[in-house]
Amino acid sequence: MEQNRVSGGMMFKIDDDPRIIGSEKKDSQGRPCGIGNFIRNTSIDEFPQFWNVLKGDMSLVGTRPPLPDEWEKYDPHHRARMTVKPGITGLWQISGRSDITDFEEVVRLDMEYIATWDIKLDVKILLKTVGVVFKESGASGR
Repeated sequence: MEQNRVSGGMMFKIDDDPRIIGSEKKDSQGRPCGIGNFIRNTSIDEFPQFWNVLKGDMSLVGTRPPLPDEWEKYDPHHRARMTVKPGITGLWQISGRSDITDFEEVVRLDMEYIATWDIKLDVKILLKTVGVVFKESGASGR
């Protein structure tokens, strides 16, 4: 937790996450380059969540579900972002992904998504998600 880039433990993001297979391998610039980092940076690790979409537990677009220990730390205005079905991608993922380390900014973007939702917004987010993933924008081997 002392390496967490998001203060307060509302979300968990660390650089050079040792839980990622091959994270100890570095390229010539000192960046992690193991197979696990490739899987994380290209978001291949998100594919199993499609099962949750097929089951109806998640949506393609929505707010990211928190871990139980994160939920326990939420104030009521943080929990308000969970009033919609959680999704694989969302507004904050296309707005900065792992570069956003201020949890209040994540909450603001999620609440903006909820307040302005329409099917066109979901399509826009899905299309931008493809671009963000292929460019590895804001990706980090967390």
